[in-house]
Amino acid sequence: MASNIDYLNPDLRPLEEKVEAYLAAERDLRMLTIADRNEATHDAEVAAAAQEFEQRPPTGSFDQHADELNLRRQDAQDALDALRQDIIGLLPTRDEWVKVNLGYGPSRVGAWRVPNPDGSGAEHYEVRVVQ
Repeated sequence: MASNIDYLNPDLRPLEEKVEAYLAAERDLRMLTIADRNEATHDAEVAAAAQEFEQRPPTGSFDQHADELNLRRQDAQDALDALRQDIIGLLPTRDEWVKVNLGYGPSRVGAWRVPNPDGSGAEHYEVRVVQ
């Protein structure tokens, strides 16, 4: 019976906080990826508005929207990578699920060994979360 409530252990709180931050960072990265895909639509709308009002941009100015999106997406990816490493460091075990409390019952988090996507022989750990 006690194993069913192990996820309420206060020692797991730092791990839970990192997992919550990781999930939020993943969500932010998804939203930025969608915004990046919609960049062409944004550019078309800006061009249509500029033609409608016959305005020219100030001398020396350029559209920074795409650059800002790329920088924000890179920052989100870097934050996600750092949180992934923090979670792997906080996990008591690898290749197994650990029950954590994300606020709505037991959830599971784990680090699983996977081959490198670039085809090299090295392996790395992938964080997986089941809510």
